[in-house]
Amino acid sequence: MKAVIKSVKIAGMQAAVPPHRHSYVETPDIFTQEEADKIYASTGIHSRRILPKHLCASDMCIAAAETLLKRLNWAPESVDVLVYVSQDPDYALPATACLMQHRLGLSQDAACLDVSLGCSGFVYGTWLASQMLNGSDGQRALVLCGDTSSRHLLPDDRGTLPLFGDAGVATALQFDENWTDSYAVFGTDGTGGQHIAVKAGGRRNPTMPELEARSSEEEQKLYTESRLYLNGAAVFSFTLKVVPKLIRESLALANIEADSLDMVVMHQANQFILEHLRKKAKIPADKYLIDMADFGNTSSASVPLAICHKLGDFFETDTKKVMLGGFGVGWSWGAIITDIGPILAPQIIEISDDFEPLTLVQ
Repeated sequence: MKAVIKSVKIAGMQAAVPPHRHSYVETPDIFTQEEADKIYASTGIHSRRILPKHLCASDMCIAAAETLLKRLNWAPESVDVLVYVSQDPDYALPATACLMQHRLGLSQDAACLDVSLGCSGFVYGTWLASQMLNGSDGQRALVLCGDTSSRHLLPDDRGTLPLFGDAGVATALQFDENWTDSYAVFGTDGTGGQHIAVKAGGRRNPTMPELEARSSEEEQKLYTESRLYLNGAAVFSFTLKVVPKLIRESLALANIEADSLDMVVMHQANQFILEHLRKKAKIPADKYLIDMADFGNTSSASVPLAICHKLGDFFETDTKKVMLGGFGVGWSWGAIITDIGPILAPQIIEISDDFEPLTLVQ
C-alpha cells in the first residue's frame, strides 16, 4: 500500500531508557571472550539497556512523553491523538493507551489506541496518527513506541541474548496545513510469522493457570514457547528480498532520487543486516545511520531511539529530508519519506528505578 500524508509534521522526539547496562563483551557469561568479540563485530551491539521487572515498556514511554510535552510547552489536554505501539502491553485488557491518557492528563476527547507491531511499528504508528489528524479536527498527536524485548529471551539462547534491549520513545506530531507532503509505503506477508514468534501467552496458546494442574512436560513447553523464537537466516533472507524494493518504491512515490535524502534511518536490527542493505540500496555511509552499539535491537523504538541518540543536532537548525523505515516481525514492513526540522534537539533520558508505574488504580 502507498499513501501520501498531507499537512502533518514531526514536532519533536524524546527517548527514555533504563540506566542498567549489560554487555556480553565486558561479561561474556555463556560465551567465551572470543565469541563475544565476534558477536560484537558482526552485530555492532556492545551493550543493551535492561528494564527492572517492576516497570513496563509503557513506563519508559510515559517518562519520554512527559519530558517531551514539557520541552515543547504543550499542554497535555492539547493532544488529540495517542497511539501506543508495543508488543508488550501492560494488561490483556484494557488497552494500555487508555491508561496512558489518564496518566498524561490528556483530554477525555482524545482518541487513544494500541497498535501491536514490532520492528515496523514506528512507521505504522506515525502514519496512523497522521491520518487520524488529517481526518478529524485534531491538531496534535503523540506516537509512543516501546518494548521490553529482553524479557522474551531464554536464558541459554545464545542466538538472541546479545541482541535485544529495552527502550521507549515519544514522537510528537503537529497538524500544519502548510507542511510539505510525506510519502509512505507498507507491506505485509503473514507467511513470515513463524520466523519471529512468541508462541505462548495469547488466546491460541494461553499461559493462564487452569483448574487441572499441567504436567511438567506441559509446563516446560509453555516456558519455552513463552520466549522468543528467532530464525536469523529467514530474517536475513526476508530483509534482502523486501527492503531494497521498499526503498525503491518509497523514492519513486516521493519522485526523488536517493541522493536527495539527507539521512536514512532504518530499523536497527543488527549491523550486518544494515550494512548489506546499505550496499544493496547504494546509499552513502554518511547518509545512513547505524546505531547499535549502546542499545541493541529495541524493536518498535529503534528508529526514533537512533535519532535521539545520534541526530540530536541534525534537525535543530535546518529542515532535512529523511527516509525512516521498519521491517521484521510479521513479516511487516514500511517506510516514510518526510521532512523534519527545525525541531528541538531529540534527547535521551534515563528512567529511574523508583519511577511510578502505570497502574489500573490511579
